[in-house]
Amino acid sequence: MAETLEYKSTIKTRPFLFKETKKAAELIIQGFKNSEIKDKARNDNIFQVNTETRRSEIASIVLQRLNAIDDFFIQKIANGEIRTSKQIIIYSIMKTDRLFFEFMYEVFREKIMMRDFTLQDKDFHIFFDRKREQSEKVASWTDYTFYKLKQVYIRILFEAGFIKGQKENREIVKPIIEEEIVQHLKEIGDIKYLNALIGEM
Repeated sequence: MAETLEYKSTIKTRPFLFKETKKAAELIIQGFKNSEIKDKARNDNIFQVNTETRRSEIASIVLQRLNAIDDFFIQKIANGEIRTSKQIIIYSIMKTDRLFFEFMYEVFREKIMMRDFTLQDKDFHIFFDRKREQSEKVASWTDYTFYKLKQVYIRILFEAGFIKGQKENREIVKPIIEEEIVQHLKEIGDIKYLNALIGEM
């Protein structure tokens, strides 16, 4: 569970990476190991980025996310509808980043439950202030770190189709999730992640 992870701010340099995650999922299904995918990223530039450092970085990020989910979800990312693939990537980010999961559970979920479909700057500020009070590690981060975290959270939610617009007063779009995905999340005991996505108790 995400609650067992340490708080970290590395997501501020880790975008949504939809195409890259889908590509890596396809390679996993074809039987490629993590090390082989990393080699292909470096040597064949499968993620189409300029520097070798960034190639390796992207490979590590997407593989960390994919390693956190099971084969059912990897298949869905590779072969499912775009909307479903994006929802599962959000799930994989929640599985690997405690602060992002808590944002989704405590802010995004509660917004949907309260039928308040506007995500404002103040929602981020209130959330981050609360986390500062709860964690010495989070309290040690700079204001610039929180600024970057807010930027990345907004961009991730926008690219996933969970919000409309990236400026102030962003409209929340409640995800419509395939029943097969809902049932699988329940079967494997990841109901909290499901609730974070769809705004339920």
